[in-house]
Amino acid sequence: MTPPTTHRIDPYAELRHALVEHLRQRGIRDERVLAAMEKLPRELFVHPAFIHRAYEDVALPLGYNQTISQPYTVAFMTSLLEVQPGDKVLEIGTGSGYQAALLALMGARVYTVERQWELYQRARQLFVRLGLPIQTRFGDGSLGWAEHAPYDGIIVTAGAPHVPKPLMEQLAHGGRLVIPVGGTQSQVLLRLRRLSESEYETEEFGEFRFVPLIGREGWHGRADQGSSSS
Repeated sequence: MTPPTTHRIDPYAELRHALVEHLRQRGIRDERVLAAMEKLPRELFVHPAFIHRAYEDVALPLGYNQTISQPYTVAFMTSLLEVQPGDKVLEIGTGSGYQAALLALMGARVYTVERQWELYQRARQLFVRLGLPIQTRFGDGSLGWAEHAPYDGIIVTAGAPHVPKPLMEQLAHGGRLVIPVGGTQSQVLLRLRRLSESEYETEEFGEFRFVPLIGREGWHGRADQGSSSS
């Protein structure tokens, strides 16, 4: 007799689907982004104290004065990045690891930098658990990761006082840089597209609020101010 087949029920599948439908209603149109979000278990990336809120469209605390970004913000920024399979993408501010994992699910070759040691270690372990080939680095993300440049896309998940020059220089011709720029309390989301060695096209996409980007090319402050929110 053939034993009965057992299927593991995903208790979060319906919540993921509902979140994706909510994001679609809010105007997210990139179906590749939405499909990846429906597959990615956000409950693994949130702080255990907030797991019951994993699929609410809100930012949630991670500890260390950092947050996992609101799903709408993640979807919107990822859409702006225009990621194609095989693209080399640099993320500044690993945070929870959710943004990097989403990019990897979309077929990008992902490099990510985090300056908060505990979050860096936790994200690395999650990437291994999920079988995602994401390259990680502990250090000052405001300087980028020059060894692997140029990048087809760079996404910054913390608010910067200006667009860091090293990130502009590490962008491939035709590449996109998505970054919130402004004060410590609110920023304007920018997308820069590199047109040539010295020319960049800049677009604005409204106000957002991120934790500060701390580093040599970011805000100079205490380490506990935080540096990422992905």
